[in-house]
Amino acid sequence: MLLHERLRSRRLLLASQSPRRRELMTGCGIPFEPASRYACEERYPASLAAEEVPAYLSQLKSEAYPASLAPNDILLTADTVVLHDGEVLGKPRDRADAIAMLRRLSGCRHTVVTGVTLRTAGRRRTFSVRSDVWFRPLTDEEITYYVDTFHPFDKAGSYGIQEWIGYAAIERIDGSFYNVMGLPVQRLYVELERFLQEE
Repeated sequence: MLLHERLRSRRLLLASQSPRRRELMTGCGIPFEPASRYACEERYPASLAAEEVPAYLSQLKSEAYPASLAPNDILLTADTVVLHDGEVLGKPRDRADAIAMLRRLSGCRHTVVTGVTLRTAGRRRTFSVRSDVWFRPLTDEEITYYVDTFHPFDKAGSYGIQEWIGYAAIERIDGSFYNVMGLPVQRLYVELERFLQEE
């Protein structure tokens, strides 16, 4: 039985306001319902290793979900960060911060890590996926054009791979393209199948 058929008796709640994650779930044929918006302060211990931050934050978002889960519910939470020189680059604070982030990424390799948590009323599974991305050197004119045209203030690392910068600046990727967009759907598909089989 295909995954989408097995999920007919379940309610998969996507706790994300990201239109990209919703688009990726739909494209993969995974039936879901958007969860209601809720607040979660995305903080993590300073001692936490950078690669562990997305998994930690996805669990934090899962635990912050305010409603009780019904027996047939599966809650899906995710968090994506960009890692550069061992530092976590999240969403930019403003235009100046976005420009500064892209200057740092220009001409360099960075790593995109997405943490995902699946949770029912009684079980939880968390996993992470990483992708390495190489940017060619960018001019200040290109960086300001991108920031002022596409306003990437809701995106980790201040860019969206599906936008102009992905076409014009990314030289290569080692890993999942969709992970860089914000959700590693192939791995999610496999993990959901395993999650259901373990019941």
